[in-house]
Amino acid sequence: MAKDGATTEPTDGAAAGTGAGTRTGTGTRTGTASAATGRAADGTAAGSGDIARSLELLWGTGDRPSRGPKPGLTLDRIVTAAIAVADAEGLSAVSMRRISTELGTGTMSLYRYVPGKAELLDLMLDRVLGEPLSAEPDRPVPGDRPVPADRPVPGDWRVAIDTMAHTYLDNLRRHPWLLKINQARTVLGPSALRGLELSLTALRSMGLRDPELIGVIITVNSFVEGLARTQADAAEAVGQTGLSDEEFWENQRPYLERAMLSGAYPTMAGMSEDTFSADFDHFTFGLRRLIAGFETLVAERAAEGRARTEEPGTDGAAEGTTDRT
Repeated sequence: MAKDGATTEPTDGAAAGTGAGTRTGTGTRTGTASAATGRAADGTAAGSGDIARSLELLWGTGDRPSRGPKPGLTLDRIVTAAIAVADAEGLSAVSMRRISTELGTGTMSLYRYVPGKAELLDLMLDRVLGEPLSAEPDRPVPGDRPVPADRPVPGDWRVAIDTMAHTYLDNLRRHPWLLKINQARTVLGPSALRGLELSLTALRSMGLRDPELIGVIITVNSFVEGLARTQADAAEAVGQTGLSDEEFWENQRPYLERAMLSGAYPTMAGMSEDTFSADFDHFTFGLRRLIAGFETLVAERAAEGRARTEEPGTDGAAEGTTDRT
């Protein structure tokens, strides 16, 4: 409310007049933060609100509303409604006023539970990022998915990576608005931490150093996000232009055919007709190559471990000397 007691609605986690958002080098839109509040003007940066309040809400340590709100209104219902709106219409459709309409309550009632859109975004992120990652070490690869090399068995870290990647891709497809958020400074809640714990536990058998395990997760997630973003951008382009993919490329066909016949692009002109076929599974191809690369690293680390045990003065070397005498 305004200082004079007027019922002016608070802004959705943004100070007025802070300017438009910008784009990072990765294409993720980040809101310009207010110097006074540190909040993102467009609500697309995690951790851009009142961090202390977000943490209180995420971990359940804050005060609960004691008066005024509509009976039955809860923080869980607010977050659920916000996610539903974002899933259906995009993150730009999420506002405190819109969520209050969805819940059939007054906008000011929501502010008794969550300060604004920036903090609400932190709660939304923890909810969806905490959806089961299915990275437990005893989960087998589903039968309809390509099995990584060497017929991995439950407990194999390769199964964990395969499952993590597929589950994360499914999550991004269910919640495409995740790709629009700058998550460089995500406020970590219990669900997100639980997901990270499951991932690290499943990957521990790789025998890598702790920073390398985090590197594995970042590498896999970056691969998945890149492919998911390409797919989401393609779908968004259809809606923005009104042209299907087929219509878009058909318009370019005469120019591309002339270019290929010109002799200026011999490598491309000599490629097979199915080079750009939509039937090729780029996700499976890339994921298998990642797993193969990690296998090489795991083998290197195992060899280094064996070499250390065989060095003079180690227990392994001493045992070997005893055996030879």
